[in-house]
Amino acid sequence: MDTKNMRIDTKVVHAGQHPDPATGAVSIPIYQSSTFCFKDAAEGAARFAGTDDGYIYTRLGNPTTAHLEECISTLEGGCGGLGAATGMAAVNTVYYTMLSQGDHVVCTEAMYGPSRTVLETEYSRFGISATFVDSSDMENVKNAMRPETKLVYIETPANPTLKMTDVQACADLAHEHGALLAVDNTFSSPVLQRPFEMGADIIVHSMTKFINGHTDVVAGMVVAKDPEVFARLRKVHRNLGGTMDPHQAWLVLRGVRTLALRMEKAQANAMELARYLEDHPKVEWIRYPGLESHPQYALGQKQMDGPGAVISFGVKGGLEAGSTLIGNVEIPTLAVSLGGIESLIEHPASMTHAGISQAEREAADISDDLVRIAVGCEDWRDLRDDLAKALDTI
Repeated sequence: MDTKNMRIDTKVVHAGQHPDPATGAVSIPIYQSSTFCFKDAAEGAARFAGTDDGYIYTRLGNPTTAHLEECISTLEGGCGGLGAATGMAAVNTVYYTMLSQGDHVVCTEAMYGPSRTVLETEYSRFGISATFVDSSDMENVKNAMRPETKLVYIETPANPTLKMTDVQACADLAHEHGALLAVDNTFSSPVLQRPFEMGADIIVHSMTKFINGHTDVVAGMVVAKDPEVFARLRKVHRNLGGTMDPHQAWLVLRGVRTLALRMEKAQANAMELARYLEDHPKVEWIRYPGLESHPQYALGQKQMDGPGAVISFGVKGGLEAGSTLIGNVEIPTLAVSLGGIESLIEHPASMTHAGISQAEREAADISDDLVRIAVGCEDWRDLRDDLAKALDTI
């Protein structure tokens, strides 16, 4: 079945899903095998030469993983995907492939903490430099570009500030300077945002989040738009060994089929909660792409099909008040991550972004009072009532 021209709700159900040719099984089998036999020496030689696309060894490719890679690549409109053991394995595949000694990368300053930390503490050891800017203002990105810039890496919406970056403008700027644009699309998923349609070259996902959606697996994905870029990424990815386990791939394949349904529900819940929090007297500020008060509301309407299911807000009373809030909610689970069917709440400054200095956090608008809630699929009225009781304790 060719799903490329189907609408996104149909794609998430059918992309990469082919009945098993051996048995007719509708659910993709878990090919839990480390290695694959050849019928003769000539076939083995052909596979290693790349003239036969059969399987050799699961680090180099696995049938279950291949179905998932086809699925996500189809959803994003790419030429191929690479399933990774974790989201950070996917991020590092991009960095390691695209950056060499002396190269420079421009990044969204309020990006996932480890995505930034690894550039500052590890890649810097090999002569790779990075500049972190508020990419919601294109002048900042433009001013950060250098002759040696090889990659622009953005998150939009950013984690955890939910600032948005103009993907098309970044793509045009990167290409003008001979660089590539990579977009972390984790917060939106391909249901809500498809960066290739706006000129991006590489898309990264932590599939741990919305794509899997059940808080039971960690996984990443890299998707490329151009076959040549994909070939470079695949070579590095296989050699570094950050590839997926087949059972892990099967779990994500199961999760992705309900992605559109889960996103619709969670997003509707988030919209209701954002409106409630915006009007609450104990909330100092709120940032959610679905509110007209969001600084890049118009951009979100232009490049996204929905505002997503993550809300960031500050409680009057600062850090202490925020700690009181997250310690008194009952329905949202106090835990990092996001995108599951259950709501999660966390404090980025002391948790996900604790590895970044306070000065850098403040420069990126990750204030000490910032509370992030990843809204799940519960009844929004129960979530509202629970937040109301917790806010009353402040």
